[in-house]
Amino acid sequence: MKKNLLTLSLIAAVLPNTTWAEVTLFDYEEASSAYEDAYVSGRFNMNSGNQDQTSYDLNVNADYERVFSTPDRDVSFGGNLQGFSERGGTEGDNAKENYLGNAAASMNRYFIPGSQGTFWYSDAEVGIKKGADDPRLKVGAGLGYGRVVNVTPMAKALRLVEALREKGMMRGDLNRAEYNSLAKLIAREDEYKSRFGLTDYEQNWLSEVEAILSLSGQINGELGAAGILIAREVLIDERISTRKHGWLVKGGVSGVLSDYDGESSKPGLDVGAEYHRPLSNQTQFSNETSLSATLKDSDGSYNVANDMSLTHEVSDRVDWINSWALGYDHSEKLDRDTTVNTVSSTYRYYISNKLSFDTVASLNKVDDEVDNNGNDEIDKSLFMGVTYRLK
Repeated sequence: MKKNLLTLSLIAAVLPNTTWAEVTLFDYEEASSAYEDAYVSGRFNMNSGNQDQTSYDLNVNADYERVFSTPDRDVSFGGNLQGFSERGGTEGDNAKENYLGNAAASMNRYFIPGSQGTFWYSDAEVGIKKGADDPRLKVGAGLGYGRVVNVTPMAKALRLVEALREKGMMRGDLNRAEYNSLAKLIAREDEYKSRFGLTDYEQNWLSEVEAILSLSGQINGELGAAGILIAREVLIDERISTRKHGWLVKGGVSGVLSDYDGESSKPGLDVGAEYHRPLSNQTQFSNETSLSATLKDSDGSYNVANDMSLTHEVSDRVDWINSWALGYDHSEKLDRDTTVNTVSSTYRYYISNKLSFDTVASLNKVDDEVDNNGNDEIDKSLFMGVTYRLK
């Protein structure tokens, strides 16, 4: 008997215990999931006195993104609208206004459902800006490889168990299968809202959360009132930034049905890539790159864009967001290259689940091969504003 026990102990020591190994965001086994982010942010400054006239500076920015994933497809919708209005303090300074907006929709359809392999895609986008002759309308299609998975439900599951264990309401940790069951239920929040309504869904949803924790054997039957309040605080009141994992590359052809300059029927070539990786349960790294080229004989223009970000959850109420946006545009008509680099660091304090106070420091450099046009130096800014989360 002792010999058998010794043999089993040696086997347990040598072989990895995948069931009880520490669970991370990478262990999330996605079936179907969805997430929706919608924000409106703004800042306003006004000065009066010791100047000829009242001056002001208003900036408003709205962002929206919704992604829905099933084993055979990923569907996304998104948009951004920026606007500003400003007036100087010198007599005769007129108000200046501008706006720029875009919206896009895309679908990746996988040849093998549930895989992270080959897919075909289709997309469409529309853009508007002040002073343009026409809106920009573009459609495209092509092939790609890879997949990006939304792992935010697992981040919430890990955060919930952590909070309950800190309060002594759980005896131990969950295993991988139990974490996945909990995360998949968390991912179905919108389904519970549809079934039970915004008023009653919480009690039904949280009771299912309690049932999964009870089945694990790590709580004494029920969470109780205190445990339910903690679950509600983590899953509903707290704000956990979207977490993604994976990569993909894609390329295809496109057609510009109308453009800002009034031209139409421009064929194009598009290439894109994404890479997302949670560096820890609190830190998310993302990078997205795109290249779009015009294939028309009289116009060989192209542009490249790269957006990189690193988001760190300092605490339950504070996010630290660092980003670098690079844009490169080659205009065949103007025979000019324009490069724009913007680096920013945002300290975001969540006053509530919906409202946050932002402090943003940014550097912006434009190189457009034109001297003495007001943008030769690096533009430095520090401002404070509020962001309201719609979804």
